Amino acid sequence: MKGPFSLPSSALPVLRNLRRSAVFDVAFSGSGLLNQTNLFGGYHGIHVSCASITQHQNPGDDSSENIYANLFRRYHDIHISCVPITKHQNQGGDSSENIYALCQQGKLMEALRILYEMHQQRMLVGYNVYNYLLQECGNSGSLTQAKMVHAHIIGTGNKPDVFIENGIINMYAKCGSVKDARQVFDKISQPDVVSWTATISGYVQNECYDDALKLFSAMLWTPMKPNQFTFTVVLRACSSIMAFGMGQLVHALAVKNGIDSDVAVCNGFIAMYVKCLRIEEGCVVFDNMSERDVVSWNEMIVAYAQQGFHQNTLDFFHQMQRASVMPTHISFVTVLGACSSPAVLQEGKQLHAYIVKTGFEVHMFIANSLITMYSKCGSIANARKVFDQMPERDTVAWTVMIARYAQNDYSDEALGLFGQMLETRIKLDDVTLVTVLSTCNCPETLQRGKEVHAHVVKTRVEPDISVENTLVTMYAKCMSIDAARKVFDRMHKQDRVSWNAIIAGYSQTGNNEVALKMFQLMQYAAMDVDYITFTCVLGVCANLEVLQFGKLVHATITKAGFVSNAFVSNALITMYAKCGHIEAAQKMFQHLTFRDVVSWNAMITGFDQNGCGEEALKCLCQMQRSGMKANEFTFISVLSSCASLAALEQGRQVFSCIIKAGLDSDVSVANTLITMYAKCGRLKDSHKIFDKMFNRNVVTWNAIIARSAQHGYGMEALHLFEQMQNAGVKPDEVTFVGVLSACSHVGLLDEGRQYFDSMTIDHGIIPKTEHCACMVDLLGRAGCLKEAEDFIYKMAFQPSALVWRTLLGACRVYGNMELGKRAAERLLELEPNDAASYVLLSNIYAAAGRWDDRAKVIKMMKDRDVKKEPGRSWIEVKSRVHTFVVEDRSHPQMSDIYAKLDELTRQIERAGYIPDMNFILHDVEQEQKQHSLGYHSEKLAIAFGLISTPSGTSITIMKNLRVCVDCHTATKFISKVVRREIVLRDANRFHHFKDGMCSCRDYW
Repeated sequence: MKGPFSLPSSALPVLRNLRRSAVFDVAFSGSGLLNQTNLFGGYHGIHVSCASITQHQNPGDDSSENIYANLFRRYHDIHISCVPITKHQNQGGDSSENIYALCQQGKLMEALRILYEMHQQRMLVGYNVYNYLLQECGNSGSLTQAKMVHAHIIGTGNKPDVFIENGIINMYAKCGSVKDARQVFDKISQPDVVSWTATISGYVQNECYDDALKLFSAMLWTPMKPNQFTFTVVLRACSSIMAFGMGQLVHALAVKNGIDSDVAVCNGFIAMYVKCLRIEEGCVVFDNMSERDVVSWNEMIVAYAQQGFHQNTLDFFHQMQRASVMPTHISFVTVLGACSSPAVLQEGKQLHAYIVKTGFEVHMFIANSLITMYSKCGSIANARKVFDQMPERDTVAWTVMIARYAQNDYSDEALGLFGQMLETRIKLDDVTLVTVLSTCNCPETLQRGKEVHAHVVKTRVEPDISVENTLVTMYAKCMSIDAARKVFDRMHKQDRVSWNAIIAGYSQTGNNEVALKMFQLMQYAAMDVDYITFTCVLGVCANLEVLQFGKLVHATITKAGFVSNAFVSNALITMYAKCGHIEAAQKMFQHLTFRDVVSWNAMITGFDQNGCGEEALKCLCQMQRSGMKANEFTFISVLSSCASLAALEQGRQVFSCIIKAGLDSDVSVANTLITMYAKCGRLKDSHKIFDKMFNRNVVTWNAIIARSAQHGYGMEALHLFEQMQNAGVKPDEVTFVGVLSACSHVGLLDEGRQYFDSMTIDHGIIPKTEHCACMVDLLGRAGCLKEAEDFIYKMAFQPSALVWRTLLGACRVYGNMELGKRAAERLLELEPNDAASYVLLSNIYAAAGRWDDRAKVIKMMKDRDVKKEPGRSWIEVKSRVHTFVVEDRSHPQMSDIYAKLDELTRQIERAGYIPDMNFILHDVEQEQKQHSLGYHSEKLAIAFGLISTPSGTSITIMKNLRVCVDCHTATKFISKVVRREIVLRDANRFHHFKDGMCSCRDYW
């Protein structure tokens, strides 16, 4: 059927006469059948209650129930019940009319009162009266009142006929009591097709889809033949549970019964196939339909939209227009959703114009969809224009506009609009409050969040639990965890979301230990946990690096059946990796049946965090071979691995992949590229990336400042800091670590003191351990060791190992043995297993010639089973990383390497190099000392680099430990004799050796 349904002219007078007569009563509900007749409002959800032929009707007259069957046979959700009227029914005529009027007004209890009065007065109640009451009970959803009507019918002593019983079934179904509906059905001696269909429909209405299909299967074993209404309801059940096989069977039965051409049934086929993800079969049904209504078109438009095929959605809508089918609000809302991206904004504007032309802009839900469409396209101004032009705004309209402001990071505008909403005195719902509270998600918005909270307290006796949960989340995100806990504790009843919110809140605010305690309390409270709970708790275990507790949580996850959940499995990989158990993380990753991009990213990041940079790069290659598309987080992790390995060539290859993926303009990726190039010794390339960036955030500036300082370009770093402030970017605590490091590297003592004071006075940043360590390094580099010690004792918090280690390093440089001993003692109290501390102290004793004390330090290391990390140096040549250890003999080109190194030694000795053997044991022979120094790992790496790279090019060496004094001196001489720049990155900083000089100025 194309276009609106038209009644035959001969039928209209009949229906009007029936409407006016006492013989027929027609009660319709729905959106309308025939707009042109104004007789009914629409064709969906029509309930027709008509009397059988009485003395006022001729049995063969066309105004019988056959007219109804002919008129409405094409439409679903129609219940036709023909009720016989006796000659006694007019005895309660006035009362019946009163009941009918009260039902129409929704005054069910008053109607029931009149019904019982009629019974007490022994008036016979007509079945049409019961029909009114049954329909109104169903519409109201009142099960208690429904049972009262049912009891009254039974109490009359007359067994109701099948038509009334069908009405009772329908009433119970609408009241949500499908069990009562089924009991009524089971007691019908001869159920007709309406009985079967009404009961099946009741199951579907109450989401008992399996029961609906079972009852339909039972119907097929009876002589009763399903009609188009039955098929429509059954197809809806198949759609809801994606029962594709059953849907195909229903389709075959419809074809067999000759009902497959019915428009409503075909629409059901389309909906079923689409819900079962068989959109192609749905298209076949649509294409083969001889008649289509607007529902047919809407089914296809909605189908393509739900599958994300937005262009197909737009194409079908245009075909619908060309077919002269007038769209409905469903059509417009769906197509507007397909226009919700900047690429199709123009199409959305054209659709808006068409909506205005057709007069649909007055519909509130379409206006709300327009607001959503414009905001998702980034045109928030147009969204607000639509909102302002709405003739009426309900709570939903205000909430939609507030939500769109919030989602586009216009928090101030969202809160301002909320204030205007309050002034209109429009009723707020929970969705509005949740939306507004969600915009208060940082410390700067805490006060506004408190104001909204005050409004909630003032206007709500007991707030909805969703609002309370959002309050907990709001306070936590605003870093006011105590307020969040108060809201949580005062809740009348906490649900799973409440517990998840408070656990996540403690984690977000750094209170990870409390978060674990809350998780344990949640378990003691016998509260069901979900994947969100486990994901959050695993994150807490990762932050605390509590492997054993993480394993217990893993066991609980396995028992609860959540181990296959993608979020949980990815969190497990991350937890094991952060706890240093990379083997368990790999095992978890390998057992995944499906790996999404988050899984790959978790594994790559885990390798990077555990110093397995090469494995991280291999994992990226595996990811690409699997067909999984990398995202910005993937590239950030891989670039970090390249930086750790100083794998410059591989980093450049990754950069090429980033460009191909169109992510080179992503700020986070660009920031990581700055760090990667700098850590690979290519600071100039870092500056190139920085200079090309259009958008720079505080992380961008921090990266370029810190890396410039690390490379020894302190003045340039300070100049960048001034540029940062001029650009209006607010520095944070990380910024000042870079600034203070820059002052330390270039010896700007007074400037460093000024920046340290300015950090608190001008920027409100409280100094942390890192800042204090920088100041100790600055004072120590300047030789102010006593002032550095005094500074430590005046700190507002207990000095960390980092601070004492920094002072100990300065004592080594200046040979201050007494102060170095005190610093070492404090350091070893904090970190008794840190090998570097023992090495620094032993070097101080060695430099002072106190070999006995040095021997005691070495013995202490052995007694405490403290093992010094072996020194390793590596260099990347032709995209391959070559690693060396002291006196290494494993490299395939080792003979050439040693020959080159011996040649270099002779050259630099002629240039004035004298081996520094102060830190080698005094009882070792002089020749043995010199041999031991000559083959340190960095010297082997330098020799390999010189024979493997073109003459005149720079080489970059990485070392896991601090470079020793002798190697530092030797490298200065090598850079001079070979006339090449050598970049060496040790555990502390970068050293740029060129023409016999080092950028560190011999302080590191």
